[in-house]
Amino acid sequence: MTPDYESTLYGTLGISKEVYLFCEGLWESLNSRFQEIDALSEYNQLKVISAMQKNQVSEACLLGTTGYGYNDLGRETLEKVYSDIFHTEDALVRPQITCGTHALALALMSNLRPGDELLSPVGKPYDTLEEVIGIRPSKGSLKEYSISYSQVDLLSDGSFDYEGIKNAINERTKLVTIQRSKGYQTRPTLSVRRIGELIHFVKDIKPDVICMVDNCYGEFTEKEEPSDVGADLVVGSLIKNPGGGLAPIGGYLAGKKECIENAAYRLTSPGLGKEVGASLAALPAFYQGLFLAPSVTANALKAAVFAANIYEALGFAVLPDGKETRHDIIQAVTFGSPEGVVAFCQGIQQAAAVDGHVTPEPWDMPGYDSPVIMAAGAFVSGSSIELSADGPIKPPYSVFFQGGLTWQHGKFGIMKSMQKLVEKGIILKDFDKRNL
Repeated sequence: MTPDYESTLYGTLGISKEVYLFCEGLWESLNSRFQEIDALSEYNQLKVISAMQKNQVSEACLLGTTGYGYNDLGRETLEKVYSDIFHTEDALVRPQITCGTHALALALMSNLRPGDELLSPVGKPYDTLEEVIGIRPSKGSLKEYSISYSQVDLLSDGSFDYEGIKNAINERTKLVTIQRSKGYQTRPTLSVRRIGELIHFVKDIKPDVICMVDNCYGEFTEKEEPSDVGADLVVGSLIKNPGGGLAPIGGYLAGKKECIENAAYRLTSPGLGKEVGASLAALPAFYQGLFLAPSVTANALKAAVFAANIYEALGFAVLPDGKETRHDIIQAVTFGSPEGVVAFCQGIQQAAAVDGHVTPEPWDMPGYDSPVIMAAGAFVSGSSIELSADGPIKPPYSVFFQGGLTWQHGKFGIMKSMQKLVEKGIILKDFDKRNL
């Protein structure tokens, strides 16, 4: 039953009665979807607890080290926990990995050698990887080390171009990179099942090729991870799903032992590898964040489902749509105008507990080929498991919404984004008369 508007605090936080009633009326229809998400969260929560118990996580694991970090019990145990969660031979989980792009660059640069070729069979990678690869010139790119790049775009219906992939694989193809999430593209996120089918196809052609999955935004959104369906290496950021909103920095790689060893020697130094790298004071947040990650990810999934249904009902193109199964936490909404993208992001920012008074504007961010607007009033700077939204200011003018440490915050954020669009005249005043 919808609470009476006057008995809530939404009015004092700038939400009109019309927006409140519209959103509440739609939310009440999502109960069965939310129950499915809760069941998924429960499964993944038990998976995390099982891995922690198996590896005997103890109070001593939370203490951390300084200096060289030799014999860091907490660091070594955490990497075993990640390895068990992802069902891999080894893992590298470090605060010295600064972000998701760094984790991906580390995986690529450590497992490719001059003369090798990198293949993306799922089209263009996320913008910040273009400079890592050398699609856009940059110091230290793979291209500068004579590592070539090949790309096969998805077909118009979002399916894999298997014939094109087969033709692209050659004697120099050493590593295949599969981006699970959509990035700044309006294409479907890849399910674990589809990733497995693609890996199987690639391995049938060239069994020794390394299949790496950019797992950012996808962890704990399904029961399985890409490593369960044949990925040799899965890579992600701790300020997204697996950090649970508590990790202040960091990234992870999980996969085959040789791939992880290569990455460790690249991260630190030849001869040192995984043996060094002090965890400092990060371990309590890493462990507790991982423990909370399944429920935090579930909250973000609920917010994404809510956003899809709200904006679909308002007549905007959304991806995924309001009924589709989810494979990451990102919700794309296409407005067709820069004003819509900006208004949405400014509404999300106004819902923040931190920096809620700030007004985001598009700017030329490093690593992107067009101005980008980002809304993120976060406890951890740049943490996109927290309530956030961003988008490039270029056609088709889509915004990409994600996060929400609690469902209640995610719900408020979407209400605030809608309120801003109403105030800007982008959502017509008669929205409350639409038949839901």
